Amino acid sequence: MTSTAPTPLQPEAGPLDVLRDIEDRVLWLSTAMIHHANQVRPNPSGLKVGGHQASSASMVSIMTSLWFWHLKPEDRVAVKPHASPVLHAINYLLGELDEAYLSRLRAFGGLQSYPSRSKDPDPVDYSTGSVGIGATVPIWGALARRFVEHTTGGAGTGRQYSLLGDAELDEGAVWEAILDPGIAELGEIVWIVDLNRQSLDRVVPDIAADRLQGMFAAAGWQVLTLKYGRLLEELFGRPGGNALRTRIDRMPNPEYQRLLRCTADQLRQRLPGQGPLREPINALVASLDDATLLAAIGDLGGHDLRALDQAFASIDDTRPTVIFAYTVKGYGLPSRGHPQNHSSLLTTEQMQELADSLGADLEHPWNRFATGSAAERACADRSQWLRRPDLSPQPPPELPTDLGRTPAGTATTQAALGRVLMDLTRQAPQAARRVVTVSPDVSSSTNLGGWVNKVGVWSARERVDWFADDAETILHWREKPTGQHIELGIAETNLVGLLGELGATWSRWGQPLLPIGVVYDPFVERALEPWSFGIYAGGQSILVGTPSGVTLAPEGGAHQSITTPSIGIEQPGCISYEPAFAIDLEWTLLASLARLGKPGGSSAYLRLSTRPVDQTFAAVPTDPAARERRRQQVVAGAYPLRRAEHAKVTIAVMGALIPEALAAAERLAQADIETDVVCVTSPGLLFTALQARQGRQEGPSWILDQAFPPSRATPLVTVLDGHPHTLAFLGNINQTPTTSLGVTRFGQSGTIDDVYHHHGIDTDSIIRATLDLLA
Repeated sequence: MTSTAPTPLQPEAGPLDVLRDIEDRVLWLSTAMIHHANQVRPNPSGLKVGGHQASSASMVSIMTSLWFWHLKPEDRVAVKPHASPVLHAINYLLGELDEAYLSRLRAFGGLQSYPSRSKDPDPVDYSTGSVGIGATVPIWGALARRFVEHTTGGAGTGRQYSLLGDAELDEGAVWEAILDPGIAELGEIVWIVDLNRQSLDRVVPDIAADRLQGMFAAAGWQVLTLKYGRLLEELFGRPGGNALRTRIDRMPNPEYQRLLRCTADQLRQRLPGQGPLREPINALVASLDDATLLAAIGDLGGHDLRALDQAFASIDDTRPTVIFAYTVKGYGLPSRGHPQNHSSLLTTEQMQELADSLGADLEHPWNRFATGSAAERACADRSQWLRRPDLSPQPPPELPTDLGRTPAGTATTQAALGRVLMDLTRQAPQAARRVVTVSPDVSSSTNLGGWVNKVGVWSARERVDWFADDAETILHWREKPTGQHIELGIAETNLVGLLGELGATWSRWGQPLLPIGVVYDPFVERALEPWSFGIYAGGQSILVGTPSGVTLAPEGGAHQSITTPSIGIEQPGCISYEPAFAIDLEWTLLASLARLGKPGGSSAYLRLSTRPVDQTFAAVPTDPAARERRRQQVVAGAYPLRRAEHAKVTIAVMGALIPEALAAAERLAQADIETDVVCVTSPGLLFTALQARQGRQEGPSWILDQAFPPSRATPLVTVLDGHPHTLAFLGNINQTPTTSLGVTRFGQSGTIDDVYHHHGIDTDSIIRATLDLLA
């Protein structure tokens, strides 16, 4: 990408002074936003508004240096959640945020508590807020950008920065991402760790920075450390300086933090410590005036603009980089270094003192720089330099709604997934070229082998397939930058993080992708929180959980999902399907793909099974119009599979239990209890339709009249391979007596017949429940 904007500020003597002015104003604005939200804005409820003045202050120097010296238009940044006011302050100075929003931090319709791509009014590159998840998102953003560039072009280049707190490194998601072997090849990734040695409640006793740095280095990252500022470095060069460095290096974190709260006299007593280092340190300290001594103790590299500049200039773009920037939590504020300053708020008196020291006005806190001043010109220049070209999103490719097959014999919905993808490459090649599948080392066991052989495996660089000439090799692992399958390690958090970013390319670079992630269904809940966060951030993708339920009988309780069916009802921005037949899978998958990659689109969750089912049970209509009507019903959430002339009961069944439901209906009919059978494909869509009928939300409700018409309202038995509450609400459609069958206990190993009987979802159990209900 090229730019005709002015050259950005360079770190020379004059501009450095200007940058310091900007740094002061960013500190003031970020602090004032939180103060106004808590102390000025009316709060009738009296509930805590909150905000993090100290956590913001520790990031001011880093973010000022990055935005006003080093950031390029094509770069993107994830800002640590508690520093969101700093981002808004910078956007305000750059002219990207209206002044009216500065007084509306954490207000309804105002600035969000944490950076949000979808909800904040100013530019936000990455949503953060879920600790550890937001930190890793730029990794997946970098991979998604490369995939787009190799697939369609138009994504350009650019670094992907992540600004995170040191306490976030406690999160396992961080290390799962760092350790994935493919990440070491993504040189555009830059992490900046705000190493302020504090967490929410305390000073962390032992950060073990050396160990953390070694872990990054072992993963192939470049490690840069900014520990001390220029003042301390200069003092280290004086007589007694080596002793002072050793003393501070060896000092426990809580002791160092306590020194930040000391007066000059207290420092002279405490800093030298005891032992052989005391005398040389005493002599050095005695040579310093009070102001220099107080400034020196908090002079860390993360607040030194020249040190930050040198670090950014030293980034090696051939591998990921992490910069450990030592900072003081609350730097520049009266609360600096206090162990409980995480959520503390400055008083009005302290705010007035801060305004006086920074040249701000507490009565008019949102004042900009004076017109024509050097700082005002610098902000205008940087604003023009950083402005990205207008995005012209390309519409998603046209997708067929029906591939025309009518499956026969026995088949599984899991196997149908691979077949539909292969059919798509033949019938809709332009759409298929934008499909990208992701899995955590389960491609072959989830029937994606044919697809992988067809499209290849994505890799940052082409690799040799050493088994290409092995006649016994069935799954061919051809790794190349144009591959369409991405295989990560066994870490579901990584997979759904990548899914979210692959699903956001339409809004970042105007190029929609159709991402599908496949995991074992029992592990969906492990991946749910980061996937949900990706949906919140605007990522549209399809998550496939397979195999599912206790139907995976021989695997036992360790690999049997119970609560996943209800996820689709409860997850915002997501439509869930559990198809019973291969044709249902085809139709729902195509419908889900058609919802991706556009404003107002949505994600989907498909729960599939390895149970072979007789496909003739689907009774797919042969008439084209009737077939299309069935397809629309399948996509809308349910369809009548069996209608009796004088039905006395209805069985609503989902997924792999369709044979048991039909067998139960047949046996009940032999006992003169005529039975309707309705196949539910999406409980979430049915619940939405019911809410719409009740006037609680917008949307169509026609599917309720076709699947559960009032004229056929009978007592209802619901059954699924999952928790029974998933379908329990169906009785509310026509206010009918209902019995709900499902799985409420951990599974057992055994045959399907044994396991179904154990959980009360076999044919006999359905018949008994029906008879009890009718009695």
